[in-house]
Amino acid sequence: MIPHTMSRDEVRDVDQRAIEEFGLPGVVLMENAGRGCVDWLAELGVSGRVVICAGRGNNGGDGFVIARHLENRGINVLVLLFADPESLRGDAAINCRVLERAGTPVRAIKDADSDDSWQMQIASADWIIDALLGTGTRGSLRDPFPAIIVAINAASGRVFAIDLPSGLDCDTGEPVDTKSPLAVKAEFTATFVACKLGFENSNAAQFTGDIRVIDIGVPHAMFESDSK
Repeated sequence: MIPHTMSRDEVRDVDQRAIEEFGLPGVVLMENAGRGCVDWLAELGVSGRVVICAGRGNNGGDGFVIARHLENRGINVLVLLFADPESLRGDAAINCRVLERAGTPVRAIKDADSDDSWQMQIASADWIIDALLGTGTRGSLRDPFPAIIVAINAASGRVFAIDLPSGLDCDTGEPVDTKSPLAVKAEFTATFVACKLGFENSNAAQFTGDIRVIDIGVPHAMFESDSK
C-alpha cells in the first residue's frame, strides 16, 4: 500500500528504486507527472495566458512537460527558465530540448537582476505554474529565488505548484529559509505519489492550497514489498 505521506528521503528512494530496481525510466515518470498535472489543470478550467516558472532540476523538467501538453491543448504558454539551458541535465534537459525543437516559447533568464522583464510576465499571467524548486530544497534560498517567489505571490494570476510550493520544506511544512521565510502561496498543489510529510503541518495549508496526489506510474509492488 502506498503510504499516506512521504518524507524527503522517502521521495528520493522511491524515484531511485523505480528507475534502478523496476527499470522504469525517469523520463517516463516525468512525463506521467506532467500529464497528470495538465489533466487537473484542464478540470480547473485553465485558460488565458500561462507562465511556467522553471528551475534547472526535475521540478523544472515537470514544468517543461506541462508546457508541451498545455500547448498541445491550444493554451498560450510561456516558459521562464531561471537557469542557463546548458546547465540542464538528464530528463529535464531532454524535455527542454523537445520544447526548443517544437518552437515553444522558452525564455532563459540567466541574470534575473539585470533582466527584470520576467516580473512583468509573471504579473500579467492568468495562471502561474510553480516549477522552480522540488522536495530536495533545504537551507537558505539562493538568488534569484526569493525575488521570484515574491513576484509570484504578488501576482493576480492563479498559482499551481508542482509537487510542493517552492521554498516549502518537504518534511516540516515550513519555509526552508528561516532567515527569510518565503514560500510560494499556491491555490493548487499537484503532488506526486503521496502527500509530503510537511503537509500534515496545519501551517502548510496557506502555501499548498488544495492538494491532489498525482499517480506517476510507480509500481505499487514497490510498496507491497516494503510492508512485508
